[in-house]
Amino acid sequence: QVQLGESGGGLVQAGGSLRLSCVVSGGTFSVYVMGWFRQVPGKEREFVASISRSGTFDDYEDSVKGRFTISRENAKNTVYLVMNRIRPEDTAVYYCAAKQFMVDYATVRVFDSWGQGTQVTVTS
Repeated sequence: QVQLGESGGGLVQAGGSLRLSCVVSGGTFSVYVMGWFRQVPGKEREFVASISRSGTFDDYEDSVKGRFTISRENAKNTVYLVMNRIRPEDTAVYYCAAKQFMVDYATVRVFDSWGQGTQVTVTS
């Protein structure tokens, strides 16, 4: 069974940058579409970004377009989320997610496997 482990969260000032990482084990990383989601208390988990198996295609939630970048290193079984120009409203627990997918496609919203999450707190 695939396991996901996020890291890189923490406290950051508004306008700053942060890089989240997610290492995947127990599966063949290159067959998974990977995604990042976030959740704040009392709200549903929301999609942030996703990336296709090869890394060629990606997809973003509108509020993070131009500020966040998702990428992956298949040789390292790792997906990243670089967060630039961070805003207080980006404060959330960020989750990494994986879904095995037959084609190289990024626009996926339903994922099968999840990490435990990493907290990102943005101060103004």
